[in-house]
Amino acid sequence: MSDLILHHFDWSPYGEKVRVLLGIKGLAWRSVQIPMVMPKPDLTALTGGYRKTPVLQIGADIYCDTSRIARELERRRPEPTFFPSGTSGLTYALAPWADLFFASGAGLSMGLNDQLPADLVQDRREFFSHMDFDRLQARAPHMFGQVLANVTLLEEHLADGRAFLTADRPGLADASAYYVLWMCRGFVAAMNGMLAPFARVAAWEERMRAIGHGERSEIDASVALDIARAARALPGAGVSPADPSGLVAGQRVTVTPDDYGKVPVAGELVTLDLHEVAVRRVDARAGEVVVHFPRLGYVVEAA
Repeated sequence: MSDLILHHFDWSPYGEKVRVLLGIKGLAWRSVQIPMVMPKPDLTALTGGYRKTPVLQIGADIYCDTSRIARELERRRPEPTFFPSGTSGLTYALAPWADLFFASGAGLSMGLNDQLPADLVQDRREFFSHMDFDRLQARAPHMFGQVLANVTLLEEHLADGRAFLTADRPGLADASAYYVLWMCRGFVAAMNGMLAPFARVAAWEERMRAIGHGERSEIDASVALDIARAARALPGAGVSPADPSGLVAGQRVTVTPDDYGKVPVAGELVTLDLHEVAVRRVDARAGEVVVHFPRLGYVVEAA
């Protein structure tokens, strides 16, 4: 496989999800540490403004959103599979559930940490536009309840003695649930005591930690930009003739997350089907790149 470059920061929960996925497949990858707050000029040169973390770079192909990253890693390295029980559709459908699970944990992380830097809080206010920051502390009991209700589902699912969520080996389903607990335990001190009764979940978390993150090495962002500029992106797959959007290949479009971090990325449409939307864009520093998103959860429309 071509060199994998993950643009992330170590405290990113979604970054942890992808790091675990790289560990499941035992992959070597290179790490670029990005700022926790805007601006992020080196990353923006690659993505065109996409705000979420992490981003996977493979040459001049830039993959956004953990679901799209997982699909690409599975395509390029099928074994060991992320779907040991064969349930790929159901596993991808778990991502929206994990996002709901994440929302309460993230609210607690932001609302109960009064030592957070002011610039980080302001950045997240703009990023999590759906979250009422002025009421986070007041809503803490509700959010604790939501986290524990979701953990209860995991505890019940593990009651038959299974080692992992869908099979005897870890997969995408495990990574999709694990990163939320990783965040809650790390950022919300009170959560560790509340999670003590969930013994099966704790044992499963320990098995997940043991997977590791694959083989990681560090590089500077400038090196990643040089790699993108020297590479050629994969050819686009075109637009599905049956696509309901009415868009055509080569059309100028924008792609925008449909939940939060709603910064549109503009480019020339090169792929559009029910799995993916990808746009070609040119940047003075990164050269010509293709930015890939999942279709699910993203709005694509004429620019």
